[in-house]
Amino acid sequence: MAKKLKFETLQLHVGQEKPDPATGARAVPIYQTTSFVFPDSETAAARFALTEDGNIYTRIMNPTTDVFEKRVAALEGGVGALALASGLAAVTAAVRNIAGAGDHIVAAAAIYGGTYTLFAHHFNEIGIETAFVDGDDPANFEKAIRPNTKLLYTETLGNPNSNVADIRAIADVAHKHGIPLIIDNTFATPILCKPISFGADIVVHSTSKYMDGHAVQVGGAIVDSGNFDWRSGNFPELTEPDESYHGTVYVDTYGKAAYIVKARMQLMRDFGAYPAAHSAFLLNMGLETLAIRMDRYCENAMKVAEFLQAHPKIASVNYPGLPSDPSYALAQKYLKGTSGVISMVMKGGKANAVKFMDSLKMASNEVHVCDIRTCVLHPASETHRQLTDEQLVACGINPGMVRLSVGLENIDDILEDVGQALERV
Repeated sequence: MAKKLKFETLQLHVGQEKPDPATGARAVPIYQTTSFVFPDSETAAARFALTEDGNIYTRIMNPTTDVFEKRVAALEGGVGALALASGLAAVTAAVRNIAGAGDHIVAAAAIYGGTYTLFAHHFNEIGIETAFVDGDDPANFEKAIRPNTKLLYTETLGNPNSNVADIRAIADVAHKHGIPLIIDNTFATPILCKPISFGADIVVHSTSKYMDGHAVQVGGAIVDSGNFDWRSGNFPELTEPDESYHGTVYVDTYGKAAYIVKARMQLMRDFGAYPAAHSAFLLNMGLETLAIRMDRYCENAMKVAEFLQAHPKIASVNYPGLPSDPSYALAQKYLKGTSGVISMVMKGGKANAVKFMDSLKMASNEVHVCDIRTCVLHPASETHRQLTDEQLVACGINPGMVRLSVGLENIDDILEDVGQALERV
């Protein structure tokens, strides 16, 4: 089914091609259970030995969540997916699955502040060193690669500036050196971009954003392309026996799905950051309307970006849908739309940015993005607050910058609210 149907159909039917066999329910049921009864001891042993498919325990798998995992894998064009309890849990697991103490990674500097902090501090504390580079030039990734570099990392649309990654060029650099490219596709979603089709090896998401769409659950996901050859010699985690799982050699046993199986059966077993069944139920509901919502997000955001660009109180606007944006050419190459996220720099700096935000009547100031409702935040003092002044500059964050996440309200109402707030500045 996944290879024959179009996106809008996949998001509704993959993972649940037929009604629930137990009840006939059309909607995906919530399997609110910790455990599953094995029909016999032989089956239980086979499932734990990974020689037979089936549910074991909700810390590592659940039928409600399984539907989402199958859907997001199909939408991204991967061989498998793993849902997690948050976007940062997904990023952490995606990296830790192939990197440990003594290893090195290279990441774009213009990424979500939480990810930057994770890489710069926590990973450093456990022995994984990160080199941050200006990701707008793929050559910068190559210059930073060392013999112990295990992966390259970037975002399809950078947070908060929405700069577009040159995915194919960065993937070519990674593969030239025998390492994978991991890319965060949260802002674009597979509706607007499929990074795997351009050479990315692993895709991560904060599913709390557009996939959910309603700000009702926190979650994340990892999608494995199945295309990377882990037998280069750089990844003993996948090519040598895993003594914590009876000597399993993942690439020998699971082939193209080796990476994602290891993430589930080893990391999820040990870290337990699996989403609750009810969260997965809400996520499945959000995912079913993703395609139609993304069209409206892009339509509304383009009109807001054009309005802001023409306004005398705005110093600059970052939105790759605008022909004047530095990422416009790359957006035309890689994207089918440029999401609902806009960043703008107010004339007058932080004081005017705060005045604008506090003057909004409909849009809300909240630490969220890609919501069904329009919201704003001040990156320098909120999502990227942990960064030093030098790091903020490296991320392209100005004190007068406001990140505006355009929602699905009527465009006239959004423009009226933004316009009246600007008048008060």
